Amino acid sequence: MTFWDKYHNIIKKNNSYVCVGLDSEFSKLPKHLKNSKDPIFEFNKEIIDATKDFVACYKPNFAFYLSQGLASLESLKKTIEYIPDHIPIILDVKVGDIGNTMTNYAEAFFNDWKVDAITCNPLMGKDVVQSLIPFEDKFVFMLALTSNPSARDYFKPHDLYRRISQDIAALPFTQFGAVVGATHSEQLRELRDLMPNSLFLVPGIGAQGGSLQEVIESTLYSKLDARFLINSSRGIIFADSSKAFAEVAGANTEHLRNQINTIIDNI
Repeated sequence: MTFWDKYHNIIKKNNSYVCVGLDSEFSKLPKHLKNSKDPIFEFNKEIIDATKDFVACYKPNFAFYLSQGLASLESLKKTIEYIPDHIPIILDVKVGDIGNTMTNYAEAFFNDWKVDAITCNPLMGKDVVQSLIPFEDKFVFMLALTSNPSARDYFKPHDLYRRISQDIAALPFTQFGAVVGATHSEQLRELRDLMPNSLFLVPGIGAQGGSLQEVIESTLYSKLDARFLINSSRGIIFADSSKAFAEVAGANTEHLRNQINTIIDNI
């Protein structure tokens, strides 16, 4: 099944546009898990069990699974295998390179790690995209305008985000979408105008200060197919550090899902 099919199926099943970011940083794990045999996997497993009925996808951030060496990469592998098959997995890697290098990245993440989608940095040019097009059943979220404050250093000057957005819009929308930061409220509607059919992955809600209301009002494609995924990481997985952390994560995911749906219904 393609990513595009899985995306639509999970939205219907869970009535959700919530992407749970599995940024499972070891130092932030609840103390009672840190002495377990595989703390990161045990943490992720409980988060997944508590949230799987309320999510549209999961997004592990590759960097947090490199920081503890080979053991945490094994934790990521087990996490990917544990996520139910019907729920899309986006691996947040932000890679972008030319020719065979990018092909090898894609083969590793799509074929070996068996994720449904990746994030990608397009700044090395068309070679990046050309290496990804053959993976027709997968999906790529290109960095269009990221949520971090220093995105203004390169993405905003010289209309770079506009040029990237125009290029994304020219690609097959069932294969390529955009990372669009919630913190850039003044650009959100413009980005939707530039990429009218594209699926947006939207970080920056919550801890980074993005407005959920503004994101939805500015980027909604339709009430039946919003074409966005609202990411929340810290606000869900690290909302509580007690033994009830997973229960709190589940409640927060359900709450965010309901918030999004209420806003959509009222537009």
